[in-house]
Amino acid sequence: MFGAMPMDNWDGKMYCIETDAAKTFRSNETQGYLSAYTFTLVTQGWLTFIYNGKVLTLNADDLYFYSPGLSVTIVSASENYRAICLLADEHTTIDMPTVRDLVGIACLPVVQLHEPKLTLPHATALHLASRMREIIAYLHSDHLYRQETLRMLYALFLLDVQNAQQRVIVQRPMTRRVEDIFIGFIRLLPAHFARHRNIAFYAGRLNISPVYLSRVVRQVSGRTVVDYVNQMLLMEASFLLRTTSMGIAQIADRLNFADASSFSKFFSRRKVMSPWQFRAGADTFGSRCQ
Repeated sequence: MFGAMPMDNWDGKMYCIETDAAKTFRSNETQGYLSAYTFTLVTQGWLTFIYNGKVLTLNADDLYFYSPGLSVTIVSASENYRAICLLADEHTTIDMPTVRDLVGIACLPVVQLHEPKLTLPHATALHLASRMREIIAYLHSDHLYRQETLRMLYALFLLDVQNAQQRVIVQRPMTRRVEDIFIGFIRLLPAHFARHRNIAFYAGRLNISPVYLSRVVRQVSGRTVVDYVNQMLLMEASFLLRTTSMGIAQIADRLNFADASSFSKFFSRRKVMSPWQFRAGADTFGSRCQ
């Protein structure tokens, strides 16, 4: 949420890179606090990972979606694994006009999926790969309208993804009102999660009842309001532990926990390790990379 960008040449809005097994394993160190949507298109080989406690395997022509906050751990990959990875800031994605249409689909990057991948026809995969490589080219260009062009290319990419989804996923009906409420909640969350964890606050800002907000969020995403808030807290805590020298008590205070003990219990339940163990793991990783 704050601090230096995790990659060179990334302005925090959009980034795209061709990756291999070694680079992909490094994401085990950054996932969980990177507030960006990620689209990974496998072009060669295979990758196995744990998504929310479930083991999934990606093969060539699979498109995988990740949205911020949920736990993903890379387990293994073939030596010839190759993929293209597109990252887009949460606000950049939510504010895209095409997201309005995407929210109405059962399978989409804004909404977490039980199995967040699509197996694409080979021709479709080649087309998306070409679109993503075009984004890479503009990212590293000196085009006078680079940012505007990148936003247009990202919109086209989302439309291409939507087209692929609609061919294989059955749509479920959703009203414009439900879409407005869900997107409104997602926009409020990054600015207020550290201080406001109760459903009533977000419902009040949206001028609806807590019961209705809970129903809408569950209908659209299958998740609860509290789950979204907790995931944001966990992301921010992970980031602060790995990238700052702040003490546990300081982090607890910044994230509005009653004390260091309650923060540690919260973190340990969700990460299955204490904040100290998590920070020690980051130090070990840093020394390996030097």
